[in-house]
Amino acid sequence: MHSATTLAEPSRPSVADFHRVNRGGGLFSESVSQWLGAAFALVAQRLGLRPTALSMTNLVLGLATSLTVVVLAGPVAAGDAPAWVVGLVALVGWQVAYALDCADGQLARVTGQGNPAGARVDVLCDVAAQIALVAALAATAVAQHPSTPTWLVAVFAGTWMVNLVTSVMQAGPNAASMVTSTSLPVRLVKLVRDYGAVIFGAALVLLFAPALTLWVIVAFTVVNGGFLLASIAFSARASLR
Repeated sequence: MHSATTLAEPSRPSVADFHRVNRGGGLFSESVSQWLGAAFALVAQRLGLRPTALSMTNLVLGLATSLTVVVLAGPVAAGDAPAWVVGLVALVGWQVAYALDCADGQLARVTGQGNPAGARVDVLCDVAAQIALVAALAATAVAQHPSTPTWLVAVFAGTWMVNLVTSVMQAGPNAASMVTSTSLPVRLVKLVRDYGAVIFGAALVLLFAPALTLWVIVAFTVVNGGFLLASIAFSARASLR
């Protein structure tokens, strides 16, 4: 009877348990960021940390990384600072910050610590971190190409937030997707809107060819702007049915 009682003790959650409750995000996010987030969630659970602690760590790391890129944008453009150092900081810092963003939700769902206030903190930290990231990319583009139009930077900043807005909208009971296919070709195409893949690609540009940051801004302005218009048309059509 004693041994049976011992065997009945609840097991501790594993990395796989945390990853199992992830909210997706795209092929790259699910294959890399969510797994790294699950590892962070496991460590946090072992240390007795709450999800908000991970949200705040994501914010601090994201802001620190982007601030580093902003401060060094001018020196890199002038050749006074090595681009590879800044790119490496961005590559590691942004990815770890995003993994922590994935981890807070996983920890909340597995341990039952989720609450509306914590969810608001998570979203607000995401907004702040992404504003800083946009500022970092814009600062790099302007430093590399001083003639960059102000209106382009403004439109880029505005359309970048489309990803965040649509991800929040898709988390509710009225969520819908324009493309429901989960085939590999479709998921590969969707990488252009996978946040983990986007920040990975942006960091690689900072690492190897910061002068191309302007074209990164142009590309994602077109992609996110186009998605916004398509989403409006899709939702308007659905509302008229």
